[in-house]
Amino acid sequence: MADTETLVRELADRAELADLVARHSLWIDEGRYDETDRLFTEDVTVASVHGEARGIAALVELARSGHDRYQRTMHSKSNLVVEVDGAVATVRAHDVAIFVIDDGTEAVAAGIHRYRARRTGDGWRFDRLEVIPVALTEALDRAL
Repeated sequence: MADTETLVRELADRAELADLVARHSLWIDEGRYDETDRLFTEDVTVASVHGEARGIAALVELARSGHDRYQRTMHSKSNLVVEVDGAVATVRAHDVAIFVIDDGTEAVAAGIHRYRARRTGDGWRFDRLEVIPVALTEALDRAL
């Protein structure tokens, strides 16, 4: 059985990593690109259906190219599976996103996000993200 200090550290790490995942959704939905270094390392690598990126500037460019054309987006993460191994961690999350196209239409996407993180002097930061698409609707008429 783990001692109390080890258990508290593991729980704190898991909570910080889960918070990073939630902040990733806010980062993209609210265009908080000036906060990128609070989520990602300088040498982050990203692979998605929109392309690949290396480094923070390229990541922001990739995110904007895939999301700025929408009036609004809303990403929701769930089913987090967090694995911590010392100063390295992985997080797997389901992502469901709404893409508001205009006042009358939106699209829905679902995917799996696979994050890799490392502990830095400023806390956990993602150094890798792979976005695996699962489903995407065509534009849907708004019901509400």
